[in-house]
Amino acid sequence: MKRKHPALRLVMTSLWCASLVGALIPNQALPQAPYYEGKTIKAIVGQAPGGLGANRVKAIVPFLQKYIPGKPHIVIEYMEGAGGQKAANYVHKTARPDGLTIAFWSAGAVPAAVLGQLGVLYDLDEAIFLGAHQTGRSTVFFTRKEVGLDNLEKLRSASGLRIGAQSVGHGTYYVARLFAFVFGLKEPRWVTGYSGPESDVAILNGEVDGRGSAVDQIIASRPDWVEKGLMHFHAIYEVPKGQKHPHPRFGQLPEFSAFAKSDRERKVLDLYRATQSASHPIVLPPKTPKETVQILREAVGKTFEDPQFLKEYEKLTGEESRPVKGEILEREIKAIAGQREIGDLLKRIGAPGCFTRAPVSENDVSDDALPSARTLR
Repeated sequence: MKRKHPALRLVMTSLWCASLVGALIPNQALPQAPYYEGKTIKAIVGQAPGGLGANRVKAIVPFLQKYIPGKPHIVIEYMEGAGGQKAANYVHKTARPDGLTIAFWSAGAVPAAVLGQLGVLYDLDEAIFLGAHQTGRSTVFFTRKEVGLDNLEKLRSASGLRIGAQSVGHGTYYVARLFAFVFGLKEPRWVTGYSGPESDVAILNGEVDGRGSAVDQIIASRPDWVEKGLMHFHAIYEVPKGQKHPHPRFGQLPEFSAFAKSDRERKVLDLYRATQSASHPIVLPPKTPKETVQILREAVGKTFEDPQFLKEYEKLTGEESRPVKGEILEREIKAIAGQREIGDLLKRIGAPGCFTRAPVSENDVSDDALPSARTLR
């Protein structure tokens, strides 16, 4: 019998081994398509279209699409309601954790959870944070010119002012409540249920007398309120505290804390300020796979570092983006959630109903100084 040449036998053995290895590890030989290739992501926005919040998301989405491997299609879906809670609840409880649904929380979503507001179904400890395009904005309290309250003395003497807001629990609602509390407005009447654009129309038409609003939003969308003196601006809620707004009309306003009469009142202002420093987060449903979270966090991070994004953001919103990365944001939010005692006091201040502010000692806030359970008038 004729024997095979040793060299030929070695070649055949090597070929057999190579084919066996290839059969066992096919994924090593063929490159895999990116997970997001050919897929569609839903961007759930907890605000109405047409306002500043919608413009922020419009600025972000094209760059997310650019930096997510596979360049998925991203569809924006507006889901306003309950100060952003409706959208946050949906993504947390209903959306599948497959990385194909991303929430853009409103500014009121984090404080609503910290305060345990009725209707909050999402858990800050379970939510997955990708980052935030804004880390806080200063807010101003103002009244329309026709009311005639052109100084703090007249404002303090006024009674029954109609204060407008988007909804109970919304950021503008809470800031207005905080100002009314520490300043001592007399029997303010709360009018809620507006969208962002509707709030502007309401104060211009005289449906409400005053409200709170982000300074940058006024400068961007309602510059005539400043330039033509259509509103009287009374006080500013600085975020972060001590950061004076560069606009001369707002930089010289008194800060809310100037009216605080006790240490607890100052702590309440500081706690809510902290929630605003972690405002406007981009969030995934709980239990989203770590690999998917990492892909999206990297895409968000690259978006925030892109100079073209920063230009586009300012062009569409009239404000600078002050972003924070997901890991840092997550750590800050969990720290906020631990301040239960002051959070309970803040919750009572923000509860629906009329309230009056009674004189308080340095170390306490009496029940008379807190919102009653009476129906809004």
